[in-house]
Amino acid sequence: MQRTLPFTLDDAKKWTSTYGSPIYLYDLKAIKDKARQVIDAFSWNKGFTECFAVKALATPAIIRALSEVGCGTDCASISELEISRCSNLSGKKVMFTSNETSLSAYEKAMELGAIINLDDITQLDNFLSLPKLPEVVCLRYNPGSFAFSSSIMGNLSDSKFGMTHEQLLEGYRILRDVGVKHFAIHSMCASCCLDENYYAELSKMLFNIVLEVQKKLGITIEIVDLGGGIGIPYKGEKPVDINVVSQKVKAVYDNILRANNLDVAIYTEMGRYITGPYGYLIATVQGKKDIYRSYIGLDATACDLMRPAMYGAYHEVVALGKENQKIAGKFDVCGGLCENNDKFAIQRELPSLEVGDLVVICDCGAHSRTMGYNYNGFPRCGELVLNEDRQVKLVRRSESLDDLFATFDVDEDFDCARN
Repeated sequence: MQRTLPFTLDDAKKWTSTYGSPIYLYDLKAIKDKARQVIDAFSWNKGFTECFAVKALATPAIIRALSEVGCGTDCASISELEISRCSNLSGKKVMFTSNETSLSAYEKAMELGAIINLDDITQLDNFLSLPKLPEVVCLRYNPGSFAFSSSIMGNLSDSKFGMTHEQLLEGYRILRDVGVKHFAIHSMCASCCLDENYYAELSKMLFNIVLEVQKKLGITIEIVDLGGGIGIPYKGEKPVDINVVSQKVKAVYDNILRANNLDVAIYTEMGRYITGPYGYLIATVQGKKDIYRSYIGLDATACDLMRPAMYGAYHEVVALGKENQKIAGKFDVCGGLCENNDKFAIQRELPSLEVGDLVVICDCGAHSRTMGYNYNGFPRCGELVLNEDRQVKLVRRSESLDDLFATFDVDEDFDCARN
């Protein structure tokens, strides 16, 4: 099925001429509509909160737009907390889920009044040294095994995240005994899952723990955070219907919690599901090469999009303006890094491309620009937002050499002066 893009070749030519190539573009209307769909689907739950995973797309313009439709944030670092603060998000709208956490990070979360989600029982000593404890404390559970997983998430038994069942109960007991009054539980057992039963099965596990904790410790858990993990169809698979997912969770909720006269607020962290399909990396063909394979070289590199290099992830590549031309052969689409895994596509069927042609790498709205790096000293590209009035706005400029050299300012012998 041919990919439908929210822009034309002429649009992309104008944008790259103005802002440079490569460049990211995000479809703001589509992103906000998807967030509204999630919130509407779970409206049966009084306290439902979608805490968008900042790690998926840490662009303040996107976080602000999502906050406008009712989303909060899921943060894992001080900088992500700061993005939330600058987007006027605080309190229970912010979930702070980190690991190997510094005291300064806890303090920053406390400033925002965020819900602190403890990953590790050995962090309790550090956490309890805070002069004041947060209003709500959450614990992250790792069941060791689960019906759903993925190559990205790995096996839960060798995952570094979360607590065992025994540690979970001990953690709640310690927190109760030091005076914490409000509790939450969190677990994330899969990544990029397209099975509509995933959240329901996770809910069943966590809701039963809610009952167990109440019975054994006299603690009422008020928030159940299902984490993220809902995927998108990178290869044209059947997309997840969030309404079906929600109704499956509701059935479990009614059967376990309401049947025992309990109500909890459900939180989710659907970063990829909300923004993933609506980000596009626009790049320019920079070279062609024929040796043992045929290669198409782009001005973008894995510094801009590392998912294919890191995970072998699939992203559709569109030859902009040549979508209806016949296939010319199979090509590896690559960047200019001194690494052989700097490839966006391997043996992909494409029409004939020439230097200067524009290509679009699709489904780059999550875990794409945020995972960028500067290997070989390549500056990372900028970001555009396609607003609801269909006008574009530059929300992050491309990096310059001055940006890359800025941290050498402590070296008095480094001379970055350029004529």
